Amino acid sequence: MTVKTSRGSDLVWECFDKEGKSWFKSHISLYDFSAIDTTDQDVSDKIQKILKNSVRQNSEFLSKWNGFKVETHLEFPRDWGLGSSSTLFQLISEWADVNPLILYFKVENGSGYDVACSGAGSPILYYANDDEVSYTPVDFKPSFRKDLYFVHLNQKQDSSLGIKEYLKAVKNKKAFVKTATEISEAMIEAKDLKTFAGLMDKHEDLVAKHTGFEKVKDKLFSDYHGSIKSLGAWGGDFVMATSTKSEAETKAYFSDKGYATVLTYDEMI
Repeated sequence: MTVKTSRGSDLVWECFDKEGKSWFKSHISLYDFSAIDTTDQDVSDKIQKILKNSVRQNSEFLSKWNGFKVETHLEFPRDWGLGSSSTLFQLISEWADVNPLILYFKVENGSGYDVACSGAGSPILYYANDDEVSYTPVDFKPSFRKDLYFVHLNQKQDSSLGIKEYLKAVKNKKAFVKTATEISEAMIEAKDLKTFAGLMDKHEDLVAKHTGFEKVKDKLFSDYHGSIKSLGAWGGDFVMATSTKSEAETKAYFSDKGYATVLTYDEMI
C-alpha cells in the first residue's frame, strides 16, 4: 500500500491486481467517510468502516486538512485470497498508528489470526479466548516440506461468511479448542511426513465432528493417496496436501481433477 498527500480534502482509493490492472476505485469524503463515487459499494463500505474505526482509536489520524491518494497492489491473483482482507487491516493500522487486532475486532467477528499473521515475520502459534489474544513465533521448517503442496480450489471464499457458518455450527467449543490446540502443538513438533499427515487427518476429523461440515477430501478428492486439510474458513481458497509421489505426479492428479494451481511449500511460503 502506498499513501500520498494530495490537494483537497478527500481520499481517492484505488486497487490494482497482480497484472497492474485497476479493479476498484473510490472517491471518499474525509468529512463523513461517505463515498462520493465508487466502482464497488461493498468494498468502499468496508474501507470506510476501517478508516472510521482507525480515527476512533487515533483522533490525529486523517485530521490534517489535505487529501490522500492511496493505492494497493496485489502480489498474487485476486481469487487466491491469502489473507488480503486481513493484510488491509494491518496496512491501515500501520498508516493510522493503531493496534491492528483492536482495529480488526471493532469491524469483524473472526479470531484475528490472519491479521496477526499479516504482521508477523515468521510462523506463529495463535491463542484466543473471550478475554485475550496472544501469539508467539515458532520455528517451523520441516524436513519434509518438499512433500507439502497448496492447491487452489478455483473459488474465492468469503471469510466472514465462513466464520459465521462455523460459529453457527460448532458444538462443544471448549473441548474442540482443547483438542485443536494439542494437534497444533504436535504438528509443530512433527519430525516426519507420516506423523504430520496423521495430525492433518485428525484435525479434519475433529472439525467435521464438531461442526457437521463435510471434509474436503471426502467431497472433492476421495481417491487421493495423501492427506488433505482445509485452510482458513473451512471450504476456503486453498487446501494443503501431502504427497509421497513426485511433484509432477502430484500436480498431474490435481490438474486432471480441474485444479491447475498447485504450489509447492517453498513457492507458497
